[in-house]
Amino acid sequence: MEVNIPPTHPRYQSLLIREKLIKGFEEGYVAKAGLIAHGRGECFDYLIGETTIEPALKAIEAAVAALLLSNNPVISVNGNVAALVPEEVVKLAELVNAKIEVNLFYRSEERVMKIAEVLRACGAREVLGVSDATAEIPELMSERRRVSPRGILIADTVLVPLEDGDRTEALRRLGKTVIAIDLNPLSRTARAASITIVDNVVRAMPKMIEYAQKLSNASREELSSILREYDNNAILSEVLKHIRNRLEELSKSNLLIQC
Repeated sequence: MEVNIPPTHPRYQSLLIREKLIKGFEEGYVAKAGLIAHGRGECFDYLIGETTIEPALKAIEAAVAALLLSNNPVISVNGNVAALVPEEVVKLAELVNAKIEVNLFYRSEERVMKIAEVLRACGAREVLGVSDATAEIPELMSERRRVSPRGILIADTVLVPLEDGDRTEALRRLGKTVIAIDLNPLSRTARAASITIVDNVVRAMPKMIEYAQKLSNASREELSSILREYDNNAILSEVLKHIRNRLEELSKSNLLIQC
């Protein structure tokens, strides 16, 4: 059932995201667990203030630098990502010369095919991980272990747009650079990733496109310098301090009533 959400609604953007996920679920490519995962992420989005904060911008810059420096970058896509930012995935992949691969915990051939259709409808010329998920990530027992031998298996950098702790840890053990977009700064994903963007994927992906366009003409030395100066533990610490400070401010003012 299509819901008409008035633009004046105070939770307009949030409700739009929910409706996109519900639509994806009804069309068969968003998993039930994906709806639960969104709710968990939305809670942390409230805590950071539903905006892209400075530590996230630092991580986005480093992430784009890493993608531009990579020989074989891959953007991993699940159902929620396909529902929320399919056009942005395709655009970013073009800008950083990355492959796109479907990788799912709750994998079924039907879901894989439908996600690939969504991405192709947005302009993706090639989507891996559909019929070619014939390789496996060692020490990973879930369906996420199934990857393309031309994609995640040989990738040097993998962008994991949403929480995915077990695979992030497995990919790091293989020596890959893992970029995570995760609203929860305390998750295994956030702590295991090489670069963690603590932000809502619907804000982070457009920002990554913006930075990719800005850094497209940067030299390899300039990009390498960005990465050398980046410290993921320090970024996660900044995020937690931001949340702490924001909660302290809210507790002392009438802003709490407005949340």
